[in-house]
Amino acid sequence: MDEPTGALAGLRVLDATQMLAGPLAATRLGDLGADVVKIEPPLVGEFNRTHGFEDVRIHGEMSTFTAVNRNKRSLAIDLKNPESRGVVDDLVRGADVFLQNFRHGTGERLGVGYERLASINPGLVYCSISGYGSTGPYRDRPGQDLVVQGYSGSMFSVGSAGDDPEPGALWAADVMTGYQAVIGILAALRARETTGRGQHVEVDMFSVVLDAQLQELVTFLNTGRAPTRTKERSAHASIPAPYGVYRTSDGWLTLAMSPLPALGEVLDDDWLRSLTDYNDGHTQKDAVYAAIRDRFTGRTTAEWLARCDAVNLWAGPVYDYADVAADPHANQTGTFVDQPSAVEGLTVRTVRPPLHLSDTPPAIRRGAPRLGADTREVLAELGYSDQRIDDLLVSRAVGEALAASSLPG
Repeated sequence: MDEPTGALAGLRVLDATQMLAGPLAATRLGDLGADVVKIEPPLVGEFNRTHGFEDVRIHGEMSTFTAVNRNKRSLAIDLKNPESRGVVDDLVRGADVFLQNFRHGTGERLGVGYERLASINPGLVYCSISGYGSTGPYRDRPGQDLVVQGYSGSMFSVGSAGDDPEPGALWAADVMTGYQAVIGILAALRARETTGRGQHVEVDMFSVVLDAQLQELVTFLNTGRAPTRTKERSAHASIPAPYGVYRTSDGWLTLAMSPLPALGEVLDDDWLRSLTDYNDGHTQKDAVYAAIRDRFTGRTTAEWLARCDAVNLWAGPVYDYADVAADPHANQTGTFVDQPSAVEGLTVRTVRPPLHLSDTPPAIRRGAPRLGADTREVLAELGYSDQRIDDLLVSRAVGEALAASSLPG
């Protein structure tokens, strides 16, 4: 389970992040073979150990923590404790990457800011993930996914005129930011091979969600034309009809960018067959949506998909999670796999890494760790004696007891 494998085998990543974007970035580096040491507060660990979806736990751990913290070891130390600073310094000397998503200025206050750690290890790649970056008037604002979506401008691209703003259900801002962090880290590691020096990689959610809208923003910034919702509801205001979601007799159907004459064949509609200009989907958008909105309720989703496939019309079903879990493509391609649990002999069902590398494939070697489970192992690797480790663990235990005695209730 622990042998070095993967494209990043031999690299050590120090993960001082919490919640989603940062932990996901570190998990992906771990999937690719890096040794990821997760640095957590001793008493309760990072945020997702105690805050999760509907307080659901798997083998004693919060499901949200289990999901995005595989392939890591947990080192429980208090960064506010001066004794812990020495431990972090020792880790940094042998590390390749330090990853954090503290609020602006917090890393410096804790003694783990970029300048200080780079002075200890000039080859260190230091990645900061934030909501809005380290400059500008928003740098101290909270960077949560929904809040950043609100800033992005995207909520007025879905639905119909007069609808409330529509957020996305995916944690897209968080996840895309995590992936961008990985891209930046890998680029900095590649540059280090030439220069011998690390560097500071900064990724912020606000920039990421704007970058994800290059098509819309380039159009607006250069022409003043913004996505404009029309009377009839659509899945994106800038895409021509019939782009959207439609009720069938047993579920729902999606239609993507589709030639209207082909849709006319599917629905046996001469008016749609006559709309041969691509821009008809824009100029006739409300009329098309009004004409087809309720036309799909007479057949099942599978029947409509067969008719759409026959004329190469891009369409698909709308799944719930039970449908996703039963999907034949997902199952035949090995999308769902088991990762080890922190409880010996048990496993957790999860989703495999979404990457394929022919020579150094990603792998799930470890499940999400118990809080502090690897503290002794990591400190021993630094050369600490058993006595020194015992002293640190006793000091930590005393701190935990004091903290616990001060908790309400």
